[in-house]
Amino acid sequence: MSGRLLPGGAKGPGIFFIVPCIDTYRKVDLRVLSFEVPPQEILSKDSVTVAVDAVVYFRISNATISVTNVEDASRSTKLLAQTTLRNILGTKTLAEMLSDREAISLQMQATLDEATEPWGVKVERVEVKDVRLPIQLQRAMAAEAEAAREARAKVIVAEGEQKASRALKEAADVIAESPQAIQLRYLQTLNSISAEKNSTIIFPFPVDLLSALLHQQQHSSTQQPSLSTQNQQQQQTQIQPINRSPVHKTNVFSTVVAPASQQYQMSPGTTYHSTIHSSDTSSKANLL
Repeated sequence: MSGRLLPGGAKGPGIFFIVPCIDTYRKVDLRVLSFEVPPQEILSKDSVTVAVDAVVYFRISNATISVTNVEDASRSTKLLAQTTLRNILGTKTLAEMLSDREAISLQMQATLDEATEPWGVKVERVEVKDVRLPIQLQRAMAAEAEAAREARAKVIVAEGEQKASRALKEAADVIAESPQAIQLRYLQTLNSISAEKNSTIIFPFPVDLLSALLHQQQHSSTQQPSLSTQNQQQQQTQIQPINRSPVHKTNVFSTVVAPASQQYQMSPGTTYHSTIHSSDTSSKANLL
């Protein structure tokens, strides 16, 4: 092989002649070809080690250039795809790798197409196949996702309870404003309980009678403190002696109001007896 191309460039389909031992030829496939990029260990922008593989679709756009400018266009394109994949994904975070695969594929395609144009190669498409994470990181992400789902579920349950409580409050206000609605609800409850097969015996009690009993009980409870106050005041009434000089060995005591024929134990060894006069309600204590 002289290293020079024959005049006319690449031969197309049809019949042509070569001189044996002088001329040689190379067959170039112009169809779309593909190859897989082996999994590449890549350190992401946020310092997470991931393994990423891809697939590249390309074709020879210029057969003459692909033979004269590069020794093996397919092998060179494959090696370039590996380095391009590392360089591009090294500038991405883990979240971007997982969510923006389409943008990463388009960026790789544009970069490879520009680099392989002098080789007569046209990169048609690039697809990121898989992003594999370490086992520990997968477990941590799964736990985080589970916690997020539980938090969202709790928020949904709380919102449902809030709406239910508001509806229940509105229903209670409507029922409270209408005694007929209360009675109807009461009858519906009795009907639902009686429909069940159980041994519970139900004694219907009128709601109006129950309200009257509750009102009477509240009224009696308000009167009890006043009666107890009067009893305490009566118990605090005591006979108090007046300190005066003795006259003929007879003690003089103050006149107090007390029930008839009652005895008071004022001091050890001394007993007083009260006597009610018919002319007035006062009683005089005499020494027995």
